Amino acid sequence: MNITPASPGCLAGIRVLDLTQFEAGTTCTEALAWMGADIAKVENPKGGEAGRTGFGDAYYFMMYNANKRSITVNLKSDRGLALVKEMVKKADVFTENFAPGAVERLGLGYDVVSAINPSIIYAQVKGFGDGSPYEKGLSFDPIAQAAGGAMSITGEPNGRPIKPGPTIGDTGTGMLLAFSIVSALFERARTGKGRRLQVAMQDSVMHYSRGAFITQARTGKAAPRRRPSDNPPGGIFPCKPGGPNDYVYLLTSRANPEHWPRLLKLIGREDLIGDPRYDTPEARLKCEAEVDEIVSGWTRQRTKHEAMTQLSAVGVPAGAVLDSMELTNEPSFRQRGILQTMTHGEREMTMPTWPVRFDGVPTAVKSAPLLGEHTNEVLADWLGLDADAVGELRRDGIV
Repeated sequence: MNITPASPGCLAGIRVLDLTQFEAGTTCTEALAWMGADIAKVENPKGGEAGRTGFGDAYYFMMYNANKRSITVNLKSDRGLALVKEMVKKADVFTENFAPGAVERLGLGYDVVSAINPSIIYAQVKGFGDGSPYEKGLSFDPIAQAAGGAMSITGEPNGRPIKPGPTIGDTGTGMLLAFSIVSALFERARTGKGRRLQVAMQDSVMHYSRGAFITQARTGKAAPRRRPSDNPPGGIFPCKPGGPNDYVYLLTSRANPEHWPRLLKLIGREDLIGDPRYDTPEARLKCEAEVDEIVSGWTRQRTKHEAMTQLSAVGVPAGAVLDSMELTNEPSFRQRGILQTMTHGEREMTMPTWPVRFDGVPTAVKSAPLLGEHTNEVLADWLGLDADAVGELRRDGIV
């Protein structure tokens, strides 16, 4: 069934002055935009925010700036700075993720902005927190994942640490900040008070790695790189025809002892049900390689989709290892509105939208803005400037 996406409108009327760049900050403001907030993305007239060109790839910018409006302002000019300060008076939220000290040097630090608008929610992303020995250090996603503990628990038990693929240091941090902004707005509705929100990417990755601290508390040692399962069989099993992602991940849980006999019945090895060599998790750990080979003999005869379908049907948790192209080509994601296509100038890109449905409807993706595309309308909406006033600003190189 095809569903028409729409904005949930939960944050309609909320104005966000967005000075973010790259991914962590822009993810935060994109999440607010998906919820209906008006995001005025302030960019340098010469080239725009660094994420537009810093990677030589417009698709990068498109992914993290859907549903926003772009306005160009020369913040290094007195009139440009004054213009943004006028916008501060109208804003509910101010966001930035420049390098440490940069926003203060621009003249838009917390003390300045909160003095202009005491009820504003002032939100910042940095690599490392205030008081950290690395607080002045620069950070990107891999740096945060290394310094925040995620890499240390990822990879083969006796191998090198590996960076997890999802950008939890960037996107993960942005999502935590977005939730915190909405919470602060909810509080402000009761009290009228603004807030200063600061999040460090290192601290965020620690938050997403909380399971490691459970292991440490239990063992008294630093959490190691985790084995796929402490209840074999569990992990990645090969499937035909043997391509780079032709695997299925299956899991048998200690919390449900029925997973193992269900699996044995499915693969035609009922003779092993009750066999003391395999009957308990502890027994299977002692012969894990043998157990894995029994299961692999079955999965190798099936595609990953066939294996996932059959395993799921008998109540064994399983997931085919799907790549981005396979996900894009799965029609149900488009039919449900989870994948949508945006047009940005001459480019098109299919991207995931916000995954939470509101009353059964997914959130609409609107194209990321061209540089300065909305300067006239934002200045009209926020400050009441007419075309002549904006034209004068353009002639003087302010916008």
